[in-house]
Amino acid sequence: MAKAVSQHWRPSVARSVALDGSAPLPRGVLPSDIAPLVWPAKDPGDVLDYEIDASAVLAGDPSDQVATVAVTVVPAVSPADVQVGRVVAEGAVAVLWLSGGQAGTVYAVQVSIGTLKGRIVGRTVLLPVQAMARVLPAAVPLVAGDGTVVTDQNGNPILVGG
Repeated sequence: MAKAVSQHWRPSVARSVALDGSAPLPRGVLPSDIAPLVWPAKDPGDVLDYEIDASAVLAGDPSDQVATVAVTVVPAVSPADVQVGRVVAEGAVAVLWLSGGQAGTVYAVQVSIGTLKGRIVGRTVLLPVQAMARVLPAAVPLVAGDGTVVTDQNGNPILVGG
């Protein structure tokens, strides 16, 4: 007899960014010189999990872990912009489920993580949205130069596109 099994979900490492541990900057380096955190592009129709790994921030204190996560998406002026769904955390990792977005827009996802021990760290992760799922045009009959519809040997119109 088959038994139902419980599923163990893990976020995709393809959509993971790791925080830098808040190390002091070397002399002469400005915060603007540091490369921004960027997730891979998503399609407006995708609903995906995006991970933020705060292990480096919590290094040295194995008893501390993510307790709260606040998320703000910019721009957020229309319902078609990126929406935040479920937010979960386990240990030093926070996972955000993001949907929507307008193609051609790079969103700034501002995340503030609070820990059990009172640490608070904020970062902004860029999320480009690109149209990757293409809608094929509807098939239309092939038309000859004289305006007549071209058919096959059975009289069915030959369709192009779609």
